[in-house]
Amino acid sequence: MITHPNAKINLGLHILNKRPDGYHNIETVFYPIGLCDRLEIISSENCQDYCFSSSGISLATSDPEDNLVLRAYRLLQAEHALPPVEISLLKQIPSGAGLGGGSSDAAFTLRMLNELFDLGLSLDELEVQAARLGADCPFFLRNRPIYAEGKGDIFSEIEVSLRGYYLLLVKPSIHISTPEAYSLVKPRPALHPLREAIQSPVENWKDKIRNDFEEALFDRYPEISHIKQQLYELGARYASMSGSGSSVFGIFDHEPQTSACFDQCFVSGGLLP
Repeated sequence: MITHPNAKINLGLHILNKRPDGYHNIETVFYPIGLCDRLEIISSENCQDYCFSSSGISLATSDPEDNLVLRAYRLLQAEHALPPVEISLLKQIPSGAGLGGGSSDAAFTLRMLNELFDLGLSLDELEVQAARLGADCPFFLRNRPIYAEGKGDIFSEIEVSLRGYYLLLVKPSIHISTPEAYSLVKPRPALHPLREAIQSPVENWKDKIRNDFEEALFDRYPEISHIKQQLYELGARYASMSGSGSSVFGIFDHEPQTSACFDQCFVSGGLLP
């Protein structure tokens, strides 16, 4: 079985306050995009447990057992009699980018194993398992625009569509871990509640929707700030860092001409779904 785990961007990310449990209350909108990995899982008689191979962009960890794909496999293996499998992952979503690539791989792994071995798990049951792997993992089981609050793990429906717009995604050679990003951020109330602000025209988002990680991370990594400015100079209606970075995206109403603006960066673009 082959599938294509996709990335996401964050439309706004407001970090509201710190919780007693050490986490932060946030609000954001997860929006799926077309940048994908390629994941294949098949039953195997050649492996005692699992055989795992990866290619493409380097993984965030060199230890397979730390990879979210294998952690998802182990999670279901502990509760179900899974046979040995061969897993092949072609990474095209960069890590440390705020795009949720690892979480997407994990969520798609859960769904594939459920289908491949007829485990009979419902979507709700899969979401419970996915939440054990990461706050944003359950989103990739739904894979449609979702408003998230709490730790980013409380989901509700929201009507927002960027169909017909173009996305330009730029990832510099900077890896930002989520703990690093949160260690620098200063929580504050949202000037404009995200649920309301995102209903305004895209060209108005610049003044209403922010990513609260940007202020501190732009000071530490000026290159990221420069990329955002370049996207606006290219004509973006809205530009923002995604998640805790370091990728930055621009939303355009036309196909942007990037020329050689981002020579040293990973660049992806295309129409938004």
